[in-house]
Amino acid sequence: MTATLNVIFGPSGAGKTTYANAFARRERAVAFNLDEWMAGLFGPDIPQQVEYPWLVERVGRCEAQIWSTAAAVMASGTSVIIDLGLMRKADRDRIREIAEAVDLPLQWHYVTAPQAVRRARVAERTQVHGKSFALQVTPDMFEFVEGVFEAPDEDELKGAVVSESE
Repeated sequence: MTATLNVIFGPSGAGKTTYANAFARRERAVAFNLDEWMAGLFGPDIPQQVEYPWLVERVGRCEAQIWSTAAAVMASGTSVIIDLGLMRKADRDRIREIAEAVDLPLQWHYVTAPQAVRRARVAERTQVHGKSFALQVTPDMFEFVEGVFEAPDEDELKGAVVSESE
């Protein structure tokens, strides 16, 4: 059986991590979630006022480590699930190019929900610190990420698994 690179993407609070973890259990795949890696590696060091350069540098380090580990897992024949956020089309195009360059089987999974539902989920997750909590997302951070997210167009969704919750 050929290992598949499953890539999860969608807006903040859509349920990507919940989807990725359930998918991993069901398909016997290994899930890699950027927020979990960030929290585990840098959570105790997060400054009170997070500055963009500080964050970007650490996200880059986490992504590099995730890719390295995911490649080793796939080389063993096990499928992986990558949950990196991928808010912009350019980010998703970069992943597509990487997969095509090394001929990796690639499956996209778009997870979404209405904005009001996502905002409420993020607020609750931040207060309760439940199963899907990894990093504190303030209302300002939610609004910032909301402004960065680029919804996929029809072409980008061709062949993708789409999951929309309410």
